[in-house]
Amino acid sequence: MCTAITYTTNNHYFGRNLDLEYSYNETITITPRNYDFKFRQVKNISNHYAIIGMAYVANDYPLYYDAINEKGLGMAGLNFPVNANYKEIEEEKSNIAPFEFIPYILSQCSNIKEVKKLLENINIVKIDFSSELPVSPLHWIIADKNTSIIVESVKEGLKIYDNPVGVLTNNPTFDIQLFNLNNYMSLSTEKPVNNFSEKLNLQTYSRGMGAMGLPGDLSSASRFVKATFTKMNSKSGNSESESISQFFHILGSVYQQRGCVHMGEGKYEITIYSSCCNMDKGIYYYTTYENSQITAIDMNKENLDSTNLVNYNLIKGQQILMQN
Repeated sequence: MCTAITYTTNNHYFGRNLDLEYSYNETITITPRNYDFKFRQVKNISNHYAIIGMAYVANDYPLYYDAINEKGLGMAGLNFPVNANYKEIEEEKSNIAPFEFIPYILSQCSNIKEVKKLLENINIVKIDFSSELPVSPLHWIIADKNTSIIVESVKEGLKIYDNPVGVLTNNPTFDIQLFNLNNYMSLSTEKPVNNFSEKLNLQTYSRGMGAMGLPGDLSSASRFVKATFTKMNSKSGNSESESISQFFHILGSVYQQRGCVHMGEGKYEITIYSSCCNMDKGIYYYTTYENSQITAIDMNKENLDSTNLVNYNLIKGQQILMQN
């Protein structure tokens, strides 16, 4: 399962935890402006915005997990089992396969207003990338520098939700996740007051008791609440270092440790990587499960007018600075 967030200081940030029990050997992949994006049911796009993100590249095609484009629009696909429902082809619609959705949006939209306009005619269809790579059940968070939306293709059709909290996890559907926050309105960063009974001399005995009741388990519903509470109350300085450090700390509040979620056959779900994208500067920061050092790749240091993908392998081994 996964968690995605947005965050704003002097700059705007977008990123996610990818939580799975296996890796596809994904890479940081830059798609330059003149790479020929091929789509199964709509016209190819050969000139477009440059994109940087995490992708599994198959047959020279970037299967993006999360990415931003050069205009500062970000998008991530998160696991959405059972609820995801992809449609049959409709001739009057722009029929987009799930694996094409991130490239299709980020290649031609610069903000959420343009995304919403494009979504009016999009039909997400059940088309596998290949027999070895069948469709994954996903829903998506899309964000520009000012706002965020959630897109879910469900049985009832394509649902688009405004996202006032800038957070997405997995199931249930986003409207239910957002409503569930009502159950936690009493949480606070301040010391609690005694509303239990004026007849009892109840006192605080520890810091942090205002947040008692904040979920701490690893389910997607609980992670949504915890990530939202952490993000909405987060404070950091405005420098790049302070901003990205705080971003990774927010994601760290819902991090998956090996051994806590058993998937059977000796496999455990872990946070394979965490990402943080500076949407203003086009920089992709990441950490991996074994490497807690923050690594960065700047898309603007590459030739963005090229036709060829640029790939960077993840640095997965722990980087330790010996101080003596």
